[in-house]
Amino acid sequence: MPSTPADGRGLLLSAIDDPDPVLFLEPKRIYRSLTGEVPDGAERVPFGHARVVREGTDVSLFAYGAMVPPAVEAAEALASAGVSAEVVDLRSLVPLDETAVLESVEKTGRAVIVHEAARFCGFGAELAALLAEKALYSLKAPVARVTGFDTPFPYALEHVYLPNAERIAHAAKNAVRAS
Repeated sequence: MPSTPADGRGLLLSAIDDPDPVLFLEPKRIYRSLTGEVPDGAERVPFGHARVVREGTDVSLFAYGAMVPPAVEAAEALASAGVSAEVVDLRSLVPLDETAVLESVEKTGRAVIVHEAARFCGFGAELAALLAEKALYSLKAPVARVTGFDTPFPYALEHVYLPNAERIAHAAKNAVRAS
C-alpha cells in the first residue's frame, strides 16, 4: 500500500507485471494531500521490501499507506521530547518484509504498530503476533497498536476515528516509559 507518489507508481507497475493476482490498495485519503517526485522511467518497487523512512534507536513505528505521514509527524514530535523513533513503511503486507520488521525491533526493543482499520482483527494483530513469535526476547515493552476504533467507520468524523500524530506519539512515549 503506497505512502508516496513514487511508491504508488512503483508498486502499481510491480502489480501489473506480477503473473499472480494482486490486490492493490490505494488510500484515497492521500490523494491530493501528498506531493513528491516520481522518477522518470519504469522503476518498480518490489513487493516485500519495507522502507525505513526515518532512523531511530528508542522505538519502532510500523505503518503503511496513509498512516506513514502521521507516523513521521509523531517521530518528529518525539525527537523534540528526546525520543528517537524509527519509522518503517511496510509498503506491502503480503509478502511482508519480516527481516526489516525484526531488525528494527531488535535495534529499538519497542514496537508501535499504526493502521487505519479497527483494532480487532486488523493487520496490527498479525504483526504483533509475528513479534511475539520471533522477537519476544528483543522486546523491552509490550507491543502497542494505534488503530481506528472498534466501531463502524464514521465518515463525518474521520479526523477523530483515524490515528493521528498525537495518539502515535503518546503510545510511543508509553512504550519507552514501560521499559
